[in-house]
Amino acid sequence: MIYLDNAATTAVCPEAAEAAKNAMLTSFGNPGSTHKAGRQAKALLDESRKTLAGIVGCTPAELFFTSCGTESDNWAIISGAAKNRGVGNHIISSEAEHPGVLEPLGYLKAQGKEISLLKPERDGSISPEAVLEALRPDTCLISLMLVNNETGAVTDIATIAKEVKKRNPRTLIHTDAVQGFMKLPFSASKLGADMISLCGHKIHAPKGVGALYIRKGLTLPPYIRGGGQEGGNRSGTENVPLIAAFAEAARIYKAEMPACLERMAELRSYCISRLSSEIEDFRVLGEGVPNLLSISLPGYRSEVLMNYLEAEEIYVSKSSACKKGGRSHVLTAMGLDARTIDGAIRVSFSRFTDREDAEKFCSCLIKAAGSLKKA
Repeated sequence: MIYLDNAATTAVCPEAAEAAKNAMLTSFGNPGSTHKAGRQAKALLDESRKTLAGIVGCTPAELFFTSCGTESDNWAIISGAAKNRGVGNHIISSEAEHPGVLEPLGYLKAQGKEISLLKPERDGSISPEAVLEALRPDTCLISLMLVNNETGAVTDIATIAKEVKKRNPRTLIHTDAVQGFMKLPFSASKLGADMISLCGHKIHAPKGVGALYIRKGLTLPPYIRGGGQEGGNRSGTENVPLIAAFAEAARIYKAEMPACLERMAELRSYCISRLSSEIEDFRVLGEGVPNLLSISLPGYRSEVLMNYLEAEEIYVSKSSACKKGGRSHVLTAMGLDARTIDGAIRVSFSRFTDREDAEKFCSCLIKAAGSLKKA
């Protein structure tokens, strides 16, 4: 099997799996309990938070564990808007966001919020100029993803945060950094966002664990209420095994990050060079992080190409795994023609992808283009 859909999810690395197993077998106590078993689980929870916070570039007190990136997005957006209702009812985001952002924005719109969805650039990013042009005195929240999950395009969140805060210091800024985490070097302090969403399953941790960075001094209304876990900010017994796995996967990825990114960039360049020279009308849809390659074979159907590749046990996607059916809303918002969108596929590498994988993918796609009929 050649798995090239790592923007959807990654295989769990052995070290993360072992960390989860050890936590389940040896630190299974409730971290809220005061007896020895509870204290042992609490110690592992604290250590995992400290490890991940160090990688994110924040203090442990600024990092809160969630179930996934979508929960983190919902918490940041819904609670952020509620927190800042005194500033106004206007929110800025974009047409190219993940459903985990667009859906809660739709919910807020139904509650009376005014939502400005910016049109992306040709690569899927959002320009600082577009944000500043849309900014108003009553803008309470801005939510923009750091790396587009379909094209890999990078939005300059640091510049946006800096310029917005100059004009509207009270406007809250949230970024969904799920696709950018470990694919684009950043720290919370340098990024300048008030809230940053993260998740584990894009970096070889299991599904079901995420985190939300909330800058010191900002207190959001709890999104989930109950037993007061996570300092009263996110109730529910902490999932210590998955949190331990998340921290371990991040620790390993961080150590290997420079070499991984260099190798991914080489694989991406190889695929572009070979495919563009052997497939007529081949197109690259956007530039950005090295692990993600969005391409199109206009005139072919992406579903047919994917089925052809799957028959050879090569797995790619045509858009976000959270988007069911229909054309990609991201590529549509970018202004691409229907023929290009319908022939688009997304290829995404992991730290386990090697040159042989890329070579076999290219050979198979070239073969598909030569044998399949255009739509």
